[in-house]
Amino acid sequence: MSEIFDGLRPGPGTEEGQVWNHRDVPRFVVGCDDDEHDMDQVEFGMKSGAFEEDEMEEDDESPSERQIVVGICAMMKKSTSKPMTQILDRLCKFDYIDVVIFPEEVILEEPVENWPLCDCLISFHSKGFPLDKAVEYAKLRNPLPINDLNMQYFIQDRREVYRILQEEGIDLPRYAVLNRDPNNPEECSLVEGEDHVEVNGEVFHKPFVEKPVCAEDHNVYIYYPTSAGGGSQRLFRKIGSRSSVYSPESSVRKTGSYIYEEFMPTDGTDVKVYTVGPDYAHAEARKSPALDGKVERDSEGKEIRYPVMLTAMEKLVARKVCLAFKQTVCGFDLLRANGHSYVCDVNGFSFVKNSMKYYDDCAKVLGNMVMRELAPQLHIPWSIPMEAEDIPIVPTTSGTMMELRCVIAIIRHGDRTPKQKMKMEVRHPLFFELFEKHGGYKSGKLKLKKPKQLQEVLDIARLLLVELGQHNDCEIEEKKSKLEQLKTVLEMYGHFSGINRKVQLTYLRNGQPKASSEEEESKKDGPSLLLVLKWGGELTPAGRVQAEELGRAFRCMYPGGQGDYAGFPGCGLLRLHSTYRHDLKIYASDEGRVQMTAAAFAKGLLALEGELTPILVQMVKSANMNGLLDSDRDSLTGCQQKVKARLHEIMQKDQDFTPDDYQKLAPTGSPSLVNSMNILQNPVKTCDKVYALIQSLTSQIRKRLEDPKSADLQLYHSETLELMLQRWSKLERDFRMKSGRYDISKIPDIYDCIKYDTQHNASLGLEDTLELFRLSRALADIVIPQEYGICKSEKLDIAQAYCVPLMKKIQLDLQRTHEDEAVNKLHPLYSRGVMSPGRHVRTRLYFTSESHVHSLLSMFRYGGLLNEEKDQQWKQAMDYLSAVTELNYMTQIVIMLYEDNNKDPSSEERFHVELHFSPGVKGCEDEENVPLGFGFRPAASENEDKKPNHGSLEDLSQDQPDQALLVSEPINSLRRSPMIRNRKTGSMEVLSEASLTQSSKCTSHRLLPSCSRQSPEIKPAMGLGFEGCSMVPSIYPLETLHNLLSLKQVEEFLSRVCESSSDAHAKTMNALSGLFDSQNQASLYSPQQPLSSSGSEASLRPPSQSLWHGSIPSSAVSSAGPSSPITESATLNFSFNQ
Repeated sequence: MSEIFDGLRPGPGTEEGQVWNHRDVPRFVVGCDDDEHDMDQVEFGMKSGAFEEDEMEEDDESPSERQIVVGICAMMKKSTSKPMTQILDRLCKFDYIDVVIFPEEVILEEPVENWPLCDCLISFHSKGFPLDKAVEYAKLRNPLPINDLNMQYFIQDRREVYRILQEEGIDLPRYAVLNRDPNNPEECSLVEGEDHVEVNGEVFHKPFVEKPVCAEDHNVYIYYPTSAGGGSQRLFRKIGSRSSVYSPESSVRKTGSYIYEEFMPTDGTDVKVYTVGPDYAHAEARKSPALDGKVERDSEGKEIRYPVMLTAMEKLVARKVCLAFKQTVCGFDLLRANGHSYVCDVNGFSFVKNSMKYYDDCAKVLGNMVMRELAPQLHIPWSIPMEAEDIPIVPTTSGTMMELRCVIAIIRHGDRTPKQKMKMEVRHPLFFELFEKHGGYKSGKLKLKKPKQLQEVLDIARLLLVELGQHNDCEIEEKKSKLEQLKTVLEMYGHFSGINRKVQLTYLRNGQPKASSEEEESKKDGPSLLLVLKWGGELTPAGRVQAEELGRAFRCMYPGGQGDYAGFPGCGLLRLHSTYRHDLKIYASDEGRVQMTAAAFAKGLLALEGELTPILVQMVKSANMNGLLDSDRDSLTGCQQKVKARLHEIMQKDQDFTPDDYQKLAPTGSPSLVNSMNILQNPVKTCDKVYALIQSLTSQIRKRLEDPKSADLQLYHSETLELMLQRWSKLERDFRMKSGRYDISKIPDIYDCIKYDTQHNASLGLEDTLELFRLSRALADIVIPQEYGICKSEKLDIAQAYCVPLMKKIQLDLQRTHEDEAVNKLHPLYSRGVMSPGRHVRTRLYFTSESHVHSLLSMFRYGGLLNEEKDQQWKQAMDYLSAVTELNYMTQIVIMLYEDNNKDPSSEERFHVELHFSPGVKGCEDEENVPLGFGFRPAASENEDKKPNHGSLEDLSQDQPDQALLVSEPINSLRRSPMIRNRKTGSMEVLSEASLTQSSKCTSHRLLPSCSRQSPEIKPAMGLGFEGCSMVPSIYPLETLHNLLSLKQVEEFLSRVCESSSDAHAKTMNALSGLFDSQNQASLYSPQQPLSSSGSEASLRPPSQSLWHGSIPSSAVSSAGPSSPITESATLNFSFNQ
């Protein structure tokens, strides 16, 4: 946004506050030197005392009065462009300034002696412009230059631009220059690796940027790492609505000279800064062309840009750039990344498009500059005018409206292919060499994910198989089938991408422990390596759609998500984001499916297009920082081992469950567990049935394979029948052990596979799959949640081992929201309709896997956040959660923080927290068993006249379209509410975007169509197919767990559960110090006193009145419970860079 750092005022004779006069006569003249006499005549006509001339009454204006001539020497396309015309119009309103535009044919064909005369020259290079002649003209006539001409040679060479920036001490990305001799391009200091390049000894890891040294060449390429999918994004000069395109090409260009530089993660927006002299800069943000290459345009087809406030440091940079390049009018690009601003390009002369304020300011600044320099020399009576420039900001608040300050969501990844793994013990020297080469001996463990590393494993497997073919050596014979499987899986996709396979090697000093008595003879002594190959578990197309749709629906939680901005709902968030008032960070664990889910969600959230790779690289931060989102499987707690052993023991009894078993297995009395146990009755008999069903399934698949018609059938996600058979045969082999007992740990895998096949491969029409689904689901509903602890104390213990670092991070997110930070703020003029324009909304999204979601939910349920005896709302929430059987794909836990600006900053009621939850994707089968929650009830929607009976839901269908729309039912505006369920078994719905937009009209963009029992008129949506995917199940709406928590309650609870485990504390220190650089200091608080039970009684108060007026600016609204100020007892300091 335009910012004036000094007194820049309008032309002579204008009084303070007076608007420039509009005249109907021509503003400026196109001409050569022999036109000058006529020009004086025309101009004399123009200067007809248009302004009130208080100061200048005594100066009589006569035709002989000397005029200052400003010459415009540029290509016609530039000198007649709209911004130039608008600015020159305004410049002519200065009484003593005339403008002459040099005709293009004169510039190109005439010698400089014949060019028009001028006192001040605005001349700049563009394609086809003879810069040499302009330099010659400036030498000959010596006019006052607005933009230095000699420096414009430097601006055409990116190497020179970077050199000058560096000399001025301006931050730029780390870079290296590769100069190639066009005659022998091979001779250059470039070494290209798979995921990096080395230029003159400097290593740049992907993602990095490759820019041609010539600034006129806009073909800038960004190369992505293989872990994100590889390939490159090719940027170019805008063509229509495209500014870049994704390409699968991963190797750098082999001819031409380039600058290589580090890629800066800017969260998808660029800042363009336009200076007019050292003291004025206008800045706007636009979507980064590297993100998806789609140019955002408004209804008139212009690129959408948003005015931005510059920080003090950035203003200084603008001043330095303007002075260093001696360009009064100068555009340059800023990248805001990691809390710093970096200059990545200087464009020389350029104007802002479509900003009347900028046109006014620019003409004022230039006019004053010309008058200040030339008026004294030409004896023109002129004094620098002064006027008040600052814009008063009037804050608006209203009623008990609350402002949304922070949204934190923890989300499980989307639908994936079944996870598979194979273990084999290897002793061949080649494997030991590989282990040593990649540093396996340091920790005794090695994870291989990079394509090059996987290629090495494949080469070893191929080599050993060839050897086996030649010598029938029984030493290797043992593993032939496993080696073949290793080879098949590694060759599976035709190319390596670290996203879908990995090999782990673990050093075993004395070989693998003997599994059973028969194997004893075949075992050898001495060290070996355990090779574990993991594959599958990739995000499916359905999973991408789920994540993207959820992202789209998530938008509607934000203020201003209404109205028809650019034609879709949820645009409030998009405006927030582009204007830097949305502080968004997306974290994902380092598993491919989780990262891709995060990228697809970001695509829906921010309305992006195209491939996920560029979005992943720019928007998603990998948080594999010591357990923030990754579970370190090797460090299973002792508690978890014991729990698994007890679980196996109970599930191995060949008899019906006794009351004692119910007590042992479901001490919490959870209805979902009890139901599953009722279905099973006898666990071993059920396992027998499941085993028989798997055998029947594999024999059906074998029959299909023998049938030539279906032999080369393509299944979902390009799986073949062959691969499907391998998947099931392995489960058949592993589930029933040699001892005849069942391996309970395989139950989740069986459920995983049958869930996948009933949803995606139902067209095969295999028999009894639904029965297998029903039984394995009942088994899984016991085994999966109970692996995370059977009784409350175990659940807490295991949960702490997984998610203390994440809970610390959530605590920091909540605390840092209400501290004032140096945030990039929106210019006040442009933020009408937002309650406090200087504020911003912080969003933190954490994408992770099932273990973290289970653990976090256990913490909230059993960690003592509230006392359910004393809090009716919490009791109902706990009943609902214990009836939920499965935390499916896209499960969400959402925490929202509101601030009531009317309350005293130190009052507990100032900040207010809401907790919401959704169990994710709907299952393939019966919906009758789905527990009914109480709908989505942000406190904002509950009025004082309602009794605090949280069981009933008020009818919200009367909302005005522009009320704050609080979160939502994810996925589609039209989905049935939890109260009115369609009882048809296995119905799956998906809504296309078209139906999304239509439906939003009737539900006032409220994502959850009013959930009240009093509004049965909302009909369930019909299931629609989804192009390119098998049916994509819809996602359950968010259910409110509690909407009257104070921030103090939540912070005390988080401190208490986090501090109660000492080794978890050490883990947190690691995770957090790994996550942040030392940028800002924030404090973690010392453990609070345990919450007295009376503390939660406050949350039973009726919610205070919330006023819903059509005129209120739509900042998110919530009315409120008690809340807390910041606690001052800072004990641990974490430094980090948000």
